[in-house]
Amino acid sequence: MTSDPLRPSDHADGTDVEQPRLGLSGWVRWGWRQLTSMRTALLLLLLLAIAAIPGSLVPQRSADPNGVTQYFRDHPELAPVLDGIQMFDVYTSAWFSAIYLLLFISLIGCVIPRTQHHAKALRSRPPRTPVRLSRLADHEEHRVPVPAGTDPEAAASRAIDDATAQLRRGGYRVERYDDRGTWSVSAERGYLRETGNLVFHASLVGVLIAVGFGGGFAYTGQRVVVEGTTFVNTLGEYSSFNPGRFVDGTNLSPYALTLDEFEVTYEAPGTTAAGQAGDFAAVVTTRVAGEDPRPDEVRVNHPLRINGDQVYLLGNGYAPTITVRNAEGEVVFSESQPFLPQDANMTSLGILKIPDGMPEQLGLVGFLYPTQGTLASGAYTSIFPDLINPVITLNVFAGDLGIDDGTPRSVYALSTDGMEQLTGGDTGTESIELAPGQTADLPNGWGTVTFENQAAGAEDDTVKRFASLQVHRDVSAPWVLAFAVLALLGLLTALFVPRRRMWVKARVDADGAAGPELVLEYAGLARGEDPGLAVAVSQLAGRHLRARAGAPADA
Repeated sequence: MTSDPLRPSDHADGTDVEQPRLGLSGWVRWGWRQLTSMRTALLLLLLLAIAAIPGSLVPQRSADPNGVTQYFRDHPELAPVLDGIQMFDVYTSAWFSAIYLLLFISLIGCVIPRTQHHAKALRSRPPRTPVRLSRLADHEEHRVPVPAGTDPEAAASRAIDDATAQLRRGGYRVERYDDRGTWSVSAERGYLRETGNLVFHASLVGVLIAVGFGGGFAYTGQRVVVEGTTFVNTLGEYSSFNPGRFVDGTNLSPYALTLDEFEVTYEAPGTTAAGQAGDFAAVVTTRVAGEDPRPDEVRVNHPLRINGDQVYLLGNGYAPTITVRNAEGEVVFSESQPFLPQDANMTSLGILKIPDGMPEQLGLVGFLYPTQGTLASGAYTSIFPDLINPVITLNVFAGDLGIDDGTPRSVYALSTDGMEQLTGGDTGTESIELAPGQTADLPNGWGTVTFENQAAGAEDDTVKRFASLQVHRDVSAPWVLAFAVLALLGLLTALFVPRRRMWVKARVDADGAAGPELVLEYAGLARGEDPGLAVAVSQLAGRHLRARAGAPADA
């Protein structure tokens, strides 16, 4: 090897250096340090936010099971692929849970060591005064004559005593450091900054725990309630029910809710907002065991709170009462059936299924037009959402309803595969058309169908309305709110409380121009950005010098 006079004799070229073997334990330690770094925690937090985006783009089984079913109908090729990667169950998917757990571990791994270090720092003394304060960027030096007959060293010590008192009043932790020929005080404050930082990250852990664990005790259910009917909070009463992992449906809060009336007002025809709902509310009566019945209301964005549950108003519509009789005049169907709105003018679609009492099973697909009008094509439509000229049209299908094999079927959908259409379409027989109070014959002489102008028990001639309600229970909500508030307070503290150190040093210059002088130095050092540090140093120097001159410290 050619000798190089600029290199030491024991120099080794990079090609001769061998990296040490980490081994299993070394790799584990390296992986743990990477996982518990703040950079990784921030990356996982960003990744969690990105992973939650699909939950708002596609319907979720936990919140909108009907929407998932409809998505499969609308996208028969794409939906199975998305279902295979758990896009309809984003928040309980394996990949979302993995990010969630890694973030949880990373935050704990960050917070615990930093908390221990912060607790140790709180008990430690402020650092010793640097020998050369003039090297600091924010530094001032002033010379003060020592009064005649005064011991210069005693004057220097009193000057530091005054500075110590001022700094202590300013909220600093102080420590005196007197060496031979110099007297100084070291002060620091701003530990609340790190405390706020730790509170912020600990609160994030609290939010993760509250959401992850508390979500297991939450449940959400939907139910359509028709005017005059009662909903009891039991599992069998729900149209759809999505429980948390710790909810089995046997211990739901006991209460009952009766929909007395659904109140709605529409803007009158001829006005700018004609047909828009000005206000609507579900007027209900609630019953809780051991309490008297209580009237209440459910409005949009104003849920009803009862026994720890929150009842939300999701939608509304009409539920006309339809009665079907067979050829012998026996009633085989009589219900107030919800018709689902299809447009802003409440053109509504309803399905009636009659499994028994007829020669064949019947399915009726009906449209309700609250204010019936006619398009240029001759088709019916609703021109106003209120009941001004209500008309129902019905198409009749005969055959297998598909409910005898035990497969769950939606009451709001009818599969006509394998069924024979008897009215409407290409059958050559017109659809059945009914106004309130009218009766029409069913095909083949099978009986009659009646649009009741007054539902059983109703006090006036009107079509019943229904309210679509969602019952939600989330015991973690108060904890999430509390931790969120703590996180906000911690973040504000970490952002606005400066972390800084201040020093005041005094020494005696016996060779001053007019006799002995005190050389007073003031300096500050910030941990992080602190644009107010230079001003703080100047203010400290000004107050201290005025105090030494006999003026009030706050003058």
